[in-house]
Amino acid sequence: MNILKKIAAALAILIGLMTIFAGSKVLLGIDTKDYNVLTWLVVYNVIMGIVSLFAAYLMWKNNYQVNNIITFILTLHFLIFLYLRFFSDTAAHESQMAMLFRSVVWVVISILYIQVPRMMNKKQTAS
Repeated sequence: MNILKKIAAALAILIGLMTIFAGSKVLLGIDTKDYNVLTWLVVYNVIMGIVSLFAAYLMWKNNYQVNNIITFILTLHFLIFLYLRFFSDTAAHESQMAMLFRSVVWVVISILYIQVPRMMNKKQTAS
């Protein structure tokens, strides 16, 4: 079970670093896009990349509060995805798909870090 939590932490590190790297390049003007870039979304992504690294650290340390942070990150990403997909007239398809990707990665992290250990604990206490 501990290995699943380490895999979840590694995924959080990976998605956090990827997000910070890609977003920072756009904010610094190093990478330009041929579609509409929402600056607020890029800033959100970079901030959440940093939060992802913090969450990964807490996961690695097996901190009891990290479940709330994982849920918070997943919920925010999903809400932003819904906004981009259904309510924004200016969000590029690429931005929507990137947010969907982040949401799916955090679903996987949530399953590995929260759900599987919960199910395994229930099985152990039922035995």
